[in-house]
Amino acid sequence: MLTDIEIRRTKPRDRIFKLTDSGGLYLAISPTGGRQWRWKYRHGGKDRALSLGAYPQVGLAEARRERDAARSALKSGKDPNLERKRQIERKLNSTFAHMAREWYESRKSGWVDRHAHDVISSLERDVIPEIGQIDMNEIRPRDVLEALRRVERRGAVETAHRLRQRIEEIFAFAMGMGLAEDNPAIVVRKALKPVRRGRQPAVVTLDEAREVLRAAEAIPGHPTTKLALRLLALTVVRSGTIVTTPWEEVLPVLSSDLPVWRVSAERMKLKSHLKRDDSRDHMVPLSGQAVDVLKVLRVDNHRSPFVFPNVRFHHRHMSENALGYLLNRAGFHQRHVPHGWRATFSTIMNERHPADRPVIEMILAHTPENKVAAAYNRALYLDRRRELLQEWADLLLDGQATLKDIVTGPRR
Repeated sequence: MLTDIEIRRTKPRDRIFKLTDSGGLYLAISPTGGRQWRWKYRHGGKDRALSLGAYPQVGLAEARRERDAARSALKSGKDPNLERKRQIERKLNSTFAHMAREWYESRKSGWVDRHAHDVISSLERDVIPEIGQIDMNEIRPRDVLEALRRVERRGAVETAHRLRQRIEEIFAFAMGMGLAEDNPAIVVRKALKPVRRGRQPAVVTLDEAREVLRAAEAIPGHPTTKLALRLLALTVVRSGTIVTTPWEEVLPVLSSDLPVWRVSAERMKLKSHLKRDDSRDHMVPLSGQAVDVLKVLRVDNHRSPFVFPNVRFHHRHMSENALGYLLNRAGFHQRHVPHGWRATFSTIMNERHPADRPVIEMILAHTPENKVAAAYNRALYLDRRRELLQEWADLLLDGQATLKDIVTGPRR
């Protein structure tokens, strides 16, 4: 029988040769020095060999245990080679990476495309490179925590918390299939840095609101970005809604006497099953100034399917970050963000018209808990919403740059 000392002292030769152990186990040594454990057996009337791994990664004692396990399989009538392939396949199928993708495939039909992309890309970027190749039952809380700590260290604390929730769901999915015995993502929740939530930065007076728009439109920048910011301020929809607006959605309103922009429910901040409900479309009565912005954009951007195309790739829509960068360069970092226009509008218009709070909530697409009232009020308040948005446009744009000034202004 072989010993570790004998194996280590044996030198390669000009051709492959074997060091024999016992029970059909041997070590094949190649001229380049590679050493592979193999077990010789007979199955189905034919001589076969089973590869048990490379030395020294697989030591002598482990090779003997693998030989004994294979011999037991052979005695029960199984081909050890086929059994080993099945073991490897089962091991691959129980890795975190495999289970994460299975979980994603089982869930994505209930998500909108944008969220589905965010889920899988975040796992592929931040989690799978760290623990993806580990068997689900071998992953410990410290493994999960270290992967999330790397996300925290780049300042993405909220992302780390979202990833932890997704990891927890993946383990629960695996446990339901009998492929995991524990859920290490649960116990690390308290170990993560807390998310500091608060109202997004926004100015709250009319003078400040005018100054934000005036400053952002005066600095060098692409006209499409500036016009996107102006339309965002006038309509107070969400910034993600603005940048993804397709022309097919707004073209019908350009020639209307009472223009109402119908924002598809699919693009609204709603639960996935509600996004497929046309009755959930958000109705935005457009002020005269908002229509003027769209008409100017139509001249320059009509070749793109989007009202606000990407500057480099016209078949794609503008990045939502472009609006934030514009405000930052204008000097409003941590003072006013694109989403802040909603808080600005709400604060100013509620002060001016306290009795119209339900109308203002409807303008902001804040749906009442009473769904019957929501459906009824949407139609009931349409005229009043138009009046308030027109008043808002008149107040905000008093003394602002003309659309011609924005289009012909400095780009750099």
